[in-house]
Amino acid sequence: MDRSRAQRVLRYFADRGWLARVRRGVYITVPLSASVPSESRADLWRAATQAYSPCYIAGWSACEYWGLTEQIFRDLIVVSAKPIGFRSDEIQGTPVRIKVVDSKRMFGTSGVWRGSERVEVSDPSRTIVDLLDDPSMGGGIRHVAEVLEEYLAGPHRDKELLLDYCERFGNRSAYKRLGYLLEALGLDEPALIERCRERMSSGVVPLDPGIGASGMRNSDWNLRVNARIDRVAA
Repeated sequence: MDRSRAQRVLRYFADRGWLARVRRGVYITVPLSASVPSESRADLWRAATQAYSPCYIAGWSACEYWGLTEQIFRDLIVVSAKPIGFRSDEIQGTPVRIKVVDSKRMFGTSGVWRGSERVEVSDPSRTIVDLLDDPSMGGGIRHVAEVLEEYLAGPHRDKELLLDYCERFGNRSAYKRLGYLLEALGLDEPALIERCRERMSSGVVPLDPGIGASGMRNSDWNLRVNARIDRVAA
């Protein structure tokens, strides 16, 4: 059917309690047992996949899933290759932050089942690369440092895969942030630090682009260090 008729049909069923609106253009069916149809909730990850596909769950949302952080974030982070004209949205009251990327950067994900539907989420190594590229996806560079420390100390640690993803991603600033964080955290990773030195770019970039504060230039890593990093793990 044409678009206008489809909209009328969806509104008709939503008004009568058979559907619940998740966001503009996206609806879910309402279970017959629901006492208040308008309060039926969609699985957030499934709804996001329907709305922004091709996409994957990323950033701090992926950190929570893989156990890389104990912090709880209200917003959902989604990386999408869909050419959409907005970077924030809402699904049934939950804020959604969307980062749009080129389709060539849609790699390093794992499929997880949410009910009967498969949803893609960045695997642990790809999650770290996303945070190194854009620390705001991890709540800022200080939280990114905590996540990195947890990653390297835990069962998801895979240094070769991490470096491979950095290379495929193509942002050499990620090497600068990775190498600097390894040293600042006092982690015994000489080989990994040396690989970062070999591959980093020459220009100076901020350690955390999301912070307006200035900072001292670190000539070893070509970084403007505008945030303090402290080791948090025992």
